[in-house]
Amino acid sequence: MKSLIKLLIKKKIKVSFAESCTGGLLASTVTSINGASKVFNLGLITYSNQSKIKVLKVNKNIIKKYGAVSYECCKSMVNNLAKISKANINIAITGIAGPKGGTKQKPVGLVYIGIKHDNKIRINEYLFKSQKRSSIQKATVKKALDLILRASK
Repeated sequence: MKSLIKLLIKKKIKVSFAESCTGGLLASTVTSINGASKVFNLGLITYSNQSKIKVLKVNKNIIKKYGAVSYECCKSMVNNLAKISKANINIAITGIAGPKGGTKQKPVGLVYIGIKHDNKIRINEYLFKSQKRSSIQKATVKKALDLILRASK
């Protein structure tokens, strides 16, 4: 983690996050490191559908048609976060941390992590097999940090 913060500082890269199922764990992980204030720009916890619509301006029809846990919703989240934050790297996370709330189509552990960097958007879909909420959240944060590291190299 410390090496990631140092790299971001060295490259003058600012990061911002819109988190749903991780509930601020990504922001908390980054801000637990000394020097994070030089790189951490904005953190939003848009946990409810209403906050995704009101704060991140996700079109309610996207949520109605595809659900909050979807490629489409994640793409809208990360795109609109980038407009708000003006950070170099923007990350949006939406998923089902469980232990309940999953369906056959969208099981517990399904997570979308979107990254916008240099005007390129990439949405990654993951299926974390653990049935433990905290394990899914931690695995999601680990993947997000890896995406930031790869984007900043």
